Amino acid sequence: MTRQVHIIGGGLAGSEAAWQLARRGIHVRLSEMRGSGDSTPAHQGIGLAELVCSNSFRSDDHENNAVGLLHQELRALDSLIMRAAAVAQVPAGSALAVDRDVFSAEVEKALAAQPTLEVVRERIDVLPAAGLTIVATGPLTAAALAASIGAATGADSLAFFDAIAPIIHHDSVNMDIAWKAARWDKGGKDYINCPMTREQYYAFHQGLMDGEKTEFREWEANTPYFEGCMPIEVMASRGVETLRFGPMKPVGLDNPHWATEEHPSGRWPYAVVQLRQDNKLGTLWNMVGFQTKLKHAEQVRLLRTIPGLEQAEFARLGGLHRNTFLNAPELLDRQLRLKRAPHIRFAGQITGCEGYVESASVGLLAGLMTAAQLTGSDWASPPQTTALGALLAHITGDAEADSYQPMNINFGLFPPLPDEVKKKQRKAGYTQRAKADLATWQSISEIAALA
Repeated sequence: MTRQVHIIGGGLAGSEAAWQLARRGIHVRLSEMRGSGDSTPAHQGIGLAELVCSNSFRSDDHENNAVGLLHQELRALDSLIMRAAAVAQVPAGSALAVDRDVFSAEVEKALAAQPTLEVVRERIDVLPAAGLTIVATGPLTAAALAASIGAATGADSLAFFDAIAPIIHHDSVNMDIAWKAARWDKGGKDYINCPMTREQYYAFHQGLMDGEKTEFREWEANTPYFEGCMPIEVMASRGVETLRFGPMKPVGLDNPHWATEEHPSGRWPYAVVQLRQDNKLGTLWNMVGFQTKLKHAEQVRLLRTIPGLEQAEFARLGGLHRNTFLNAPELLDRQLRLKRAPHIRFAGQITGCEGYVESASVGLLAGLMTAAQLTGSDWASPPQTTALGALLAHITGDAEADSYQPMNINFGLFPPLPDEVKKKQRKAGYTQRAKADLATWQSISEIAALA
């Protein structure tokens, strides 16, 4: 097969870009190093689009939430990632969560059915000197390719740490202590809740402080954490009550096991640890917000002090890996092309977006841009009033290059609404405006209209 585009990296962004190109008849070579004898510190297998942190795509509320709006826009553009998520979906209240294995298998099956797409298990160590290329190697880019990217950009890539949360077998949770509910009873009984009294919480906090952590190598010592995926013990170090206003927030969770006379404060726990379903069968549940760099033996010991998890069996313990990303506002043009080598586009988390759907979104845009270039179609980016346009604008020039950090989609990236829109109506105002503007853009875009 004579390729027209070379995509390096088979994660969410690379898979989405490949889908958008191949379904338009463009010949693609998708290179993925996992399966060639190489892997990364965080991946468990060799499947395309493997989810390595959470199994949640976060809120699916497209009327009041920016990430839910991004879901909706991806669906409108026939996103492969959203197609696969629909098949692999598991209960998670108002969030969109998936069975990891089913999700990856659906992505692979869809790509394998494309006659103009070739998936090759190979490691690419050097940026191609010519030919249209999309680099979507993500935050775990291999050292040799990262060095080649650094040489091409003329600047060092930035880096941060990303921590992984443990996953627990459902049948090892004591449901006589824990109970199923969503906060304020919204979304059904989609979370397992493990309650703590004040004394239990303070003992657990001290255990986090005292627990033995993974040691950093010398070259990692000054690498900052990304706020959205911070180890729980790092959060705990910011103050004894910090966790109660973060992942262990008890608000809206009424414990039916606690009788008033036994608990003078009533049925409201002082703190709560939540578990979220991780696969379709409901046999695996991940600990919400419990990314950690504690050593494995310490994790088992400390996490089993949580009420309801005394006999917990772990399908996966937490871990830590180093992420890399470009200073995209400085290095990339408005079409995600490397300014010094415009035959190369970057997509996904390596551009400095953060999150599964954000990564897939930038992959989708890179695929559409490349398809437009190859077919001679006019290209205009989605309006910045849309989630796709807001995210793209942020990473390709609207963010401050000197202080650039990974960013999730949020309404702060959108142009402001008119002053007369009241505060309570603003979220709905953003989404309504975005939906109308995306529909208009899609109707006049030659490439997007094919979705």
